[in-house]
Parts: sequence; structure tokens; C-alpha cells
Amino acid sequence: MKKRNLPLSRVYRLLEPGPVVMLTTAGLKGANVMTMSWHMMVDFEPPIVACVISNRDYTFETLRRTRECVINIPTVNMARKVVGCGNTSGSKTDKFKKFCLTPVPASEVKAPLIDECYASLECKVIDTTMVEKYNIFILEVVKAWAAPHRTYPSTIHHFGRGNFMVAGRTISLPSRMK
Repeated sequence: MKKRNLPLSRVYRLLEPGPVVMLTTAGLKGANVMTMSWHMMVDFEPPIVACVISNRDYTFETLRRTRECVINIPTVNMARKVVGCGNTSGSKTDKFKKFCLTPVPASEVKAPLIDECYASLECKVIDTTMVEKYNIFILEVVKAWAAPHRTYPSTIHHFGRGNFMVAGRTISLPSRMK
């Protein structure tokens, strides 16, 4: 297979593994939701997640101050709402109202779950040593919720510039991992 030079600005499109998520916070002005695709698992038990949130985003200061959030995982049927939230600033807009999202109280954090999402992960910030340099927050999932009827949901994965892949087809292969 012959390969061509790829601009470095497109590398993330090759490596971006996880689904687009909707991160909620609760600050002085109330609850907010932002769309995020730059996240990854760091450890499994307890579940530790790293996420990148630009210091230009409205959510950045709220997360830094409150040190808690919820990672909500939408399915493809929510794609327009997910993109709409990503293209709207929470500094001037109540995104829950604008995009008809239902906030549900969490049990361990003040940030709400989004009822329409098939899974929600309540998180607390446990490490901010990479925030100043890389905008990376390290989160521990302290409570997880998932719809029992959605084993392999169709999620969306961002390729940049308005392009998404829809996950959904699954295959099972032998594995020694339990």
C-alpha cells in the first residue's frame, strides 16, 4: 500500500478512538453542557479518564473550580443536538433549554446527568497537574449509569470539520481478558 504525506493537523482524525460525549458541569450560573471528543481511559479500577478542555471554553473555569462533572454518552439519534451544543457557548445560552435536554440530578456530584443519553459517568477531578500546560483534567468515575437495553449503542465519533463516523457493528473474537 502506497502512503501519502498527511498534514500533521489531521493526525487526530486517525487516533480519535472514543465517542463524542456531552460533559455537564454545575456552576454559579447553573448547569451547562459542552460537547467533547478528546478523552481517553487511563485506568480501569477505579475508572480514571483524561479529558482535554480548552481554556477558551466556558466549561473550563467551572470544572477547575468545582472539580466535578458528568460525562454523558449520546447515541447517533442525538447527533444534531450534540453538534448544536458544540457550536453554542454556555456563557450566554441555556443549552438544556435550547436543545431540549433533560437534566437529571446525579447522586455523587452537583452536575446533572442528561436523561436522553444512554450512559452517564459521574466524575471528580483527581489531578490537575497537566491543566496549565495541556488543558488535561484527570477524572475518577465515582458513579456510572447505563440504560440496560442498550448493550452496543450506535455512537458518533468525530473526524473533524463536521465529519463523523457512526459506530454500531460489533464483532466478537477470542480474548484472554476478562
